[in-house]
Amino acid sequence: MPYKWSVSPEVIFPARYKQMVNFGLPARDVDEVRSVVTDMWLDGPGGWVHEWSKLGARYADDGNPTLAALAYGYAKFPVLADEARRTALRHQIEQYLLAAPSFPVDFERRVLDIPYQGSTTRVAVHIFSAPGLPLDAPVILASGGADGHKIDVHHMFMSFAQGTRARVVAFDIPGTGESEIAMIPESREVIDGLISFCRSLGNGRVVHFGLSMGGYFSAYSGLSGLVDAAVNCGGPVEAAFAPGRTWAEGAVGIIGNLFGFDQEPTPEEMQRQVGPHSLRPLLDRDDNCKMLVINGTADALVPVEDSLVFSGRRDTLVVMAEGETHCVVTKWDDTIALITGWLAREVA
Repeated sequence: MPYKWSVSPEVIFPARYKQMVNFGLPARDVDEVRSVVTDMWLDGPGGWVHEWSKLGARYADDGNPTLAALAYGYAKFPVLADEARRTALRHQIEQYLLAAPSFPVDFERRVLDIPYQGSTTRVAVHIFSAPGLPLDAPVILASGGADGHKIDVHHMFMSFAQGTRARVVAFDIPGTGESEIAMIPESREVIDGLISFCRSLGNGRVVHFGLSMGGYFSAYSGLSGLVDAAVNCGGPVEAAFAPGRTWAEGAVGIIGNLFGFDQEPTPEEMQRQVGPHSLRPLLDRDDNCKMLVINGTADALVPVEDSLVFSGRRDTLVVMAEGETHCVVTKWDDTIALITGWLAREVA
Protein backbone atom coordinates (compact mmCIF):
# COMPACT_ATOMS: atom_id res chain seq x y z
CA MET A 1 0.00 0.00 0.00
CA PRO A 2 1.46 3.41 -0.97
CA TYR A 3 2.36 5.78 1.85
CA LYS A 4 2.02 9.53 2.34
CA TRP A 5 4.87 11.83 3.36
CA SER A 6 5.41 15.44 4.28
CA VAL A 7 5.42 17.52 1.11
CA SER A 8 4.03 20.95 0.31
CA PRO A 9 2.25 22.15 -2.84
CA GLU A 10 4.60 25.15 -2.66
CA VAL A 11 7.38 22.70 -3.53
CA ILE A 12 5.45 20.73 -6.14
CA PHE A 13 3.98 23.51 -8.28
CA PRO A 14 7.25 25.30 -9.17
CA ALA A 15 8.89 21.97 -9.99
CA ARG A 16 6.03 20.67 -12.16
CA TYR A 17 4.42 23.81 -13.58
CA LYS A 18 6.14 23.81 -16.98
CA GLN A 19 5.50 20.09 -17.33
CA MET A 20 1.78 20.61 -16.63
CA VAL A 21 1.49 23.33 -19.25
CA ASN A 22 3.76 21.78 -21.86
CA PHE A 23 1.97 18.45 -21.58
CA GLY A 24 -1.33 20.07 -22.56
CA LEU A 25 -3.15 21.87 -19.72
CA PRO A 26 -4.06 25.57 -20.24
CA ALA A 27 -1.84 27.77 -18.09
CA ARG A 28 -4.80 29.79 -16.78
CA ASP A 29 -6.42 26.62 -15.40
CA VAL A 30 -3.18 25.44 -13.79
CA ASP A 31 -2.86 28.88 -12.22
CA GLU A 32 -6.43 28.67 -10.93
CA VAL A 33 -5.81 25.32 -9.24
CA ARG A 34 -2.49 26.54 -7.88
CA SER A 35 -4.18 29.52 -6.25
CA VAL A 36 -6.57 27.36 -4.18
CA VAL A 37 -4.53 24.26 -3.29
CA THR A 38 -3.18 24.47 0.26
CA ASP A 39 -2.46 20.83 1.14
CA MET A 40 -1.23 17.78 -0.77
CA TRP A 41 -3.20 15.17 1.19
CA LEU A 42 -6.38 16.89 2.38
CA ASP A 43 -9.45 15.26 0.80
CA GLY A 44 -11.65 18.35 0.65
CA PRO A 45 -11.63 21.98 -0.51
CA GLY A 46 -8.04 23.20 -0.74
CA GLY A 47 -6.74 19.65 -1.07
CA TRP A 48 -4.69 18.67 -4.10
CA VAL A 49 -6.83 15.76 -5.29
CA HIS A 50 -10.08 17.63 -4.60
CA GLU A 51 -9.19 20.73 -6.60
CA TRP A 52 -7.68 18.87 -9.56
CA SER A 53 -10.66 16.50 -9.64
CA LYS A 54 -12.99 19.49 -9.64
CA LEU A 55 -11.18 20.80 -12.71
CA GLY A 56 -11.39 17.37 -14.35
CA ALA A 57 -15.15 17.20 -13.67
CA ARG A 58 -15.57 20.69 -15.17
CA TYR A 59 -13.79 19.64 -18.35
CA ALA A 60 -15.91 16.48 -18.50
CA ASP A 61 -19.13 18.48 -18.09
CA ASP A 62 -17.94 20.81 -20.86
CA GLY A 63 -17.52 17.84 -23.20
CA ASN A 64 -13.71 17.94 -23.27
CA PRO A 65 -12.62 14.46 -22.15
CA THR A 66 -9.04 14.97 -23.36
CA LEU A 67 -8.43 17.80 -20.90
CA ALA A 68 -10.49 15.97 -18.27
CA ALA A 69 -8.12 13.02 -18.51
CA LEU A 70 -5.11 15.28 -18.07
CA ALA A 71 -6.65 17.03 -15.04
CA TYR A 72 -7.59 13.74 -13.40
CA GLY A 73 -4.04 12.62 -14.10
CA TYR A 74 -2.74 15.40 -11.89
CA ALA A 75 -5.47 14.68 -9.33
CA LYS A 76 -3.94 11.23 -8.81
CA PHE A 77 -0.46 12.78 -8.41
CA PRO A 78 2.00 12.13 -6.84
CA VAL A 79 1.13 8.50 -5.93
CA LEU A 80 -2.03 6.42 -5.48
CA ALA A 81 -1.82 6.77 -1.71
CA ASP A 82 -5.54 7.04 -0.94
CA GLU A 83 -8.94 6.11 -2.32
CA ALA A 84 -9.53 9.61 -3.68
CA ARG A 85 -6.48 9.29 -5.94
CA ARG A 86 -7.42 5.78 -7.02
CA THR A 87 -10.85 7.15 -7.92
CA ALA A 88 -9.15 9.92 -9.92
CA LEU A 89 -7.21 7.28 -11.87
CA ARG A 90 -10.46 5.48 -12.72
CA HIS A 91 -11.97 8.78 -13.88
CA GLN A 92 -8.84 9.47 -15.93
CA ILE A 93 -9.12 6.16 -17.78
CA GLU A 94 -12.87 6.65 -18.36
CA GLN A 95 -12.40 10.14 -19.79
CA TYR A 96 -9.45 9.08 -21.88
CA LEU A 97 -11.43 6.31 -23.53
CA LEU A 98 -14.22 8.79 -24.22
CA ALA A 99 -11.66 11.04 -25.91
CA ALA A 100 -10.08 8.27 -27.98
CA PRO A 101 -12.45 8.48 -31.00
CA SER A 102 -11.29 12.08 -31.52
CA PHE A 103 -7.60 11.19 -31.70
CA PRO A 104 -5.89 11.90 -35.05
CA VAL A 105 -4.46 8.37 -34.96
CA ASP A 106 -5.96 4.91 -34.58
CA PHE A 107 -6.12 3.79 -30.95
CA GLU A 108 -6.49 0.46 -29.19
CA ARG A 109 -6.33 -0.47 -25.50
CA ARG A 110 -5.25 -3.97 -24.51
CA VAL A 111 -4.51 -5.61 -21.18
CA LEU A 112 -1.69 -8.15 -21.57
CA ASP A 113 -0.62 -11.00 -19.31
CA ILE A 114 3.16 -10.58 -19.21
CA PRO A 115 5.44 -13.29 -17.73
CA TYR A 116 6.80 -12.26 -14.34
CA GLN A 117 8.61 -14.23 -11.63
CA GLY A 118 7.21 -17.61 -12.61
CA SER A 119 3.67 -16.29 -13.08
CA THR A 120 2.19 -13.33 -14.98
CA THR A 121 1.28 -9.72 -14.30
CA ARG A 122 -1.35 -7.68 -16.10
CA VAL A 123 -0.01 -4.75 -18.13
CA ALA A 124 -2.39 -2.31 -19.81
CA VAL A 125 -1.02 -0.93 -23.08
CA HIS A 126 -2.26 1.79 -25.41
CA ILE A 127 -1.49 1.25 -29.08
CA PHE A 128 -1.31 4.20 -31.48
CA SER A 129 -0.88 4.05 -35.24
CA ALA A 130 -1.29 6.47 -38.13
CA PRO A 131 -4.35 5.74 -40.28
CA GLY A 132 -3.55 3.20 -42.96
CA LEU A 133 -0.35 1.99 -41.31
CA PRO A 134 0.39 -1.56 -42.54
CA LEU A 135 0.22 -4.42 -40.07
CA ASP A 136 3.91 -5.22 -40.63
CA ALA A 137 5.13 -1.80 -39.47
CA PRO A 138 7.92 -1.53 -36.88
CA VAL A 139 6.98 -0.80 -33.25
CA ILE A 140 8.04 1.86 -30.75
CA LEU A 141 7.70 0.70 -27.14
CA ALA A 142 7.23 3.84 -25.03
CA SER A 143 6.63 5.00 -21.49
CA GLY A 144 6.63 8.05 -19.29
CA GLY A 145 8.19 8.07 -15.84
CA ALA A 146 7.43 7.90 -12.14
CA ASP A 147 4.68 10.51 -12.17
CA GLY A 148 3.95 11.09 -15.88
CA HIS A 149 2.18 7.93 -16.99
CA LYS A 150 0.98 6.74 -20.38
CA ILE A 151 -2.20 8.85 -20.37
CA ASP A 152 -0.46 11.91 -18.90
CA VAL A 153 1.97 12.12 -21.85
CA HIS A 154 -0.26 10.73 -24.59
CA HIS A 155 0.32 13.75 -26.85
CA MET A 156 3.95 12.66 -27.10
CA PHE A 157 2.99 9.15 -28.15
CA MET A 158 0.58 10.46 -30.77
CA SER A 159 3.37 12.68 -32.12
CA PHE A 160 5.56 9.60 -32.45
CA ALA A 161 2.78 7.73 -34.27
CA GLN A 162 2.19 10.64 -36.65
CA GLY A 163 5.86 11.47 -37.21
CA THR A 164 7.19 7.97 -37.83
CA ARG A 165 6.04 4.98 -39.84
CA ALA A 166 5.77 2.92 -36.66
CA ARG A 167 3.09 1.66 -34.31
CA VAL A 168 3.49 2.97 -30.73
CA VAL A 169 2.85 0.74 -27.72
CA ALA A 170 2.62 2.81 -24.50
CA PHE A 171 2.69 1.37 -20.98
CA ASP A 172 3.15 2.41 -17.34
CA ILE A 173 6.53 1.44 -15.87
CA PRO A 174 6.54 -0.85 -12.81
CA GLY A 175 5.49 0.93 -9.64
CA THR A 176 3.26 3.48 -11.41
CA GLY A 177 -0.20 3.98 -12.85
CA GLU A 178 -1.94 0.73 -13.71
CA SER A 179 1.11 -1.43 -13.00
CA GLU A 180 0.50 -4.23 -10.48
CA ILE A 181 4.11 -4.52 -9.30
CA ALA A 182 6.74 -2.33 -7.66
CA MET A 183 9.89 -1.19 -9.39
CA ILE A 184 12.45 -3.69 -8.17
CA PRO A 185 15.42 -5.00 -10.19
CA GLU A 186 13.40 -8.10 -11.11
CA SER A 187 10.69 -5.91 -12.66
CA ARG A 188 12.90 -5.49 -15.73
CA GLU A 189 11.49 -8.89 -16.71
CA VAL A 190 8.27 -7.05 -17.65
CA ILE A 191 10.24 -5.08 -20.25
CA ASP A 192 11.51 -8.34 -21.74
CA GLY A 193 7.92 -9.54 -22.11
CA LEU A 194 6.73 -6.28 -23.63
CA ILE A 195 9.56 -6.38 -26.17
CA SER A 196 8.51 -9.89 -27.16
CA PHE A 197 4.92 -8.68 -27.60
CA CYS A 198 6.09 -5.77 -29.75
CA ARG A 199 8.19 -8.03 -31.97
CA SER A 200 5.12 -10.19 -32.63
CA LEU A 201 2.92 -7.16 -33.28
CA GLY A 202 4.76 -5.77 -36.30
CA ASN A 203 7.66 -6.65 -38.58
CA GLY A 204 9.95 -7.58 -35.69
CA ARG A 205 11.83 -4.28 -35.44
CA VAL A 206 11.41 -2.61 -32.02
CA VAL A 207 12.69 0.74 -30.76
CA HIS A 208 12.30 1.59 -27.05
CA PHE A 209 11.66 5.13 -25.79
CA GLY A 210 11.68 6.04 -22.09
CA LEU A 211 11.02 9.42 -20.46
CA SER A 212 12.49 10.23 -17.02
CA MET A 213 12.34 7.04 -14.90
CA GLY A 214 11.08 5.31 -18.02
CA GLY A 215 14.51 6.11 -19.44
CA TYR A 216 15.98 3.73 -16.88
CA PHE A 217 14.15 0.87 -18.59
CA SER A 218 15.01 2.00 -22.13
CA ALA A 219 18.64 2.30 -21.03
CA TYR A 220 18.38 -1.28 -19.76
CA SER A 221 16.99 -2.60 -23.05
CA GLY A 222 19.36 -0.49 -25.13
CA LEU A 223 22.51 -1.39 -23.20
CA SER A 224 21.47 -5.07 -23.25
CA GLY A 225 20.88 -5.00 -27.01
CA LEU A 226 17.37 -6.38 -26.47
CA VAL A 227 15.90 -3.85 -28.91
CA ASP A 228 17.04 -2.47 -32.24
CA ALA A 229 17.43 1.11 -30.96
CA ALA A 230 16.66 3.00 -27.75
CA VAL A 231 16.08 6.54 -26.47
CA ASN A 232 16.82 7.48 -22.87
CA CYS A 233 15.40 10.93 -22.09
CA GLY A 234 16.56 11.95 -18.62
CA GLY A 235 16.62 8.48 -17.11
CA PRO A 236 18.77 7.43 -14.14
CA VAL A 237 21.26 4.62 -14.68
CA GLU A 238 24.02 4.68 -12.05
CA ALA A 239 24.80 7.91 -10.18
CA ALA A 240 21.17 8.27 -9.07
CA PHE A 241 21.47 4.96 -7.21
CA ALA A 242 24.89 5.58 -5.65
CA PRO A 243 25.50 5.50 -1.87
CA GLY A 244 24.73 8.82 -0.20
CA ARG A 245 22.48 9.97 -3.01
CA THR A 246 19.73 12.35 -1.87
CA TRP A 247 16.53 12.97 -3.82
CA ALA A 248 14.87 16.35 -4.33
CA GLU A 249 12.21 17.18 -1.72
CA GLY A 250 9.33 16.85 -4.16
CA ALA A 251 10.59 13.49 -5.48
CA VAL A 252 11.79 11.52 -2.45
CA GLY A 253 8.36 10.18 -1.52
CA ILE A 254 7.52 9.40 -5.14
CA ILE A 255 10.69 7.32 -5.39
CA GLY A 256 10.03 5.52 -2.10
CA ASN A 257 6.57 4.54 -3.28
CA LEU A 258 7.88 3.57 -6.71
CA PHE A 259 10.25 1.07 -5.10
CA GLY A 260 7.47 -0.53 -3.07
CA PHE A 261 7.87 0.86 0.45
CA ASP A 262 4.63 0.96 2.46
CA GLN A 263 5.95 3.54 4.93
CA GLU A 264 8.55 6.28 4.71
CA PRO A 265 11.95 4.53 4.58
CA THR A 266 15.09 5.54 6.39
CA PRO A 267 18.02 6.62 4.19
CA GLU A 268 19.64 3.23 4.91
CA GLU A 269 16.50 1.34 3.86
CA MET A 270 16.23 3.42 0.72
CA GLN A 271 19.85 2.76 -0.23
CA ARG A 272 19.49 -1.00 0.26
CA GLN A 273 16.51 -0.94 -2.08
CA VAL A 274 17.79 1.37 -4.80
CA GLY A 275 21.47 0.35 -4.96
CA PRO A 276 20.82 -2.90 -6.90
CA HIS A 277 19.11 -0.90 -9.67
CA SER A 278 22.45 0.43 -10.94
CA LEU A 279 23.07 -0.44 -14.58
CA ARG A 280 26.86 -0.39 -14.14
CA PRO A 281 27.16 -4.09 -15.13
CA LEU A 282 25.54 -3.26 -18.47
CA LEU A 283 27.58 -0.08 -18.92
CA ASP A 284 30.70 -2.22 -18.56
CA ARG A 285 29.64 -4.33 -21.54
CA ASP A 286 29.66 -3.47 -25.24
CA ASP A 287 26.32 -5.01 -26.24
CA ASN A 288 24.34 -1.82 -26.78
CA CYS A 289 22.19 -1.13 -29.79
CA LYS A 290 22.04 2.31 -31.37
CA MET A 291 21.03 4.83 -28.68
CA LEU A 292 20.00 8.46 -28.23
CA VAL A 293 20.51 9.98 -24.77
CA ILE A 294 19.06 13.44 -24.12
CA ASN A 295 18.73 15.65 -21.04
CA GLY A 296 19.30 19.17 -19.73
CA THR A 297 22.53 20.20 -18.02
CA ALA A 298 20.53 21.81 -15.17
CA ASP A 299 18.56 18.68 -14.24
CA ALA A 300 17.78 18.88 -10.52
CA LEU A 301 16.14 15.43 -10.31
CA VAL A 302 18.59 13.04 -12.01
CA PRO A 303 22.38 13.58 -11.89
CA VAL A 304 23.66 14.73 -15.28
CA GLU A 305 26.40 12.11 -14.89
CA ASP A 306 23.74 9.52 -15.73
CA SER A 307 23.49 11.05 -19.21
CA LEU A 308 27.14 11.94 -19.67
CA VAL A 309 28.20 8.38 -18.82
CA PHE A 310 27.02 7.43 -22.32
CA SER A 311 29.46 9.85 -23.99
CA GLY A 312 31.91 8.06 -26.26
CA ARG A 313 29.96 4.80 -26.39
CA ARG A 314 29.66 3.01 -29.70
CA ASP A 315 26.56 3.92 -31.76
CA THR A 316 25.41 6.41 -29.12
CA LEU A 317 24.40 10.06 -29.56
CA VAL A 318 24.34 12.19 -26.39
CA VAL A 319 22.51 15.53 -26.58
CA MET A 320 22.78 17.82 -23.53
CA ALA A 321 20.69 21.01 -23.63
CA GLU A 322 22.73 23.73 -21.91
CA GLY A 323 20.96 25.26 -18.91
CA GLU A 324 17.75 23.27 -19.39
CA THR A 325 16.00 21.17 -16.77
CA HIS A 326 14.96 17.54 -16.36
CA CYS A 327 14.10 15.91 -19.71
CA VAL A 328 14.31 19.37 -21.34
CA VAL A 329 10.58 19.93 -20.66
CA THR A 330 11.34 23.66 -20.70
CA LYS A 331 11.76 23.33 -24.50
CA TRP A 332 9.31 20.51 -24.97
CA ASP A 333 8.37 21.12 -28.62
CA ASP A 334 12.04 21.14 -29.64
CA THR A 335 12.71 18.03 -27.57
CA ILE A 336 9.85 16.09 -29.14
CA ALA A 337 10.87 17.19 -32.64
CA LEU A 338 14.43 15.99 -32.08
CA ILE A 339 13.34 12.65 -30.64
CA THR A 340 10.67 12.07 -33.30
CA GLY A 341 13.15 12.73 -36.09
CA TRP A 342 15.64 10.29 -34.57
CA LEU A 343 12.95 7.65 -34.10
CA ALA A 344 11.73 8.08 -37.68
CA ARG A 345 15.20 7.38 -39.00
CA GLU A 346 15.66 4.35 -36.77
CA VAL A 347 12.38 2.65 -37.62
CA ALA A 348 12.77 3.27 -41.36
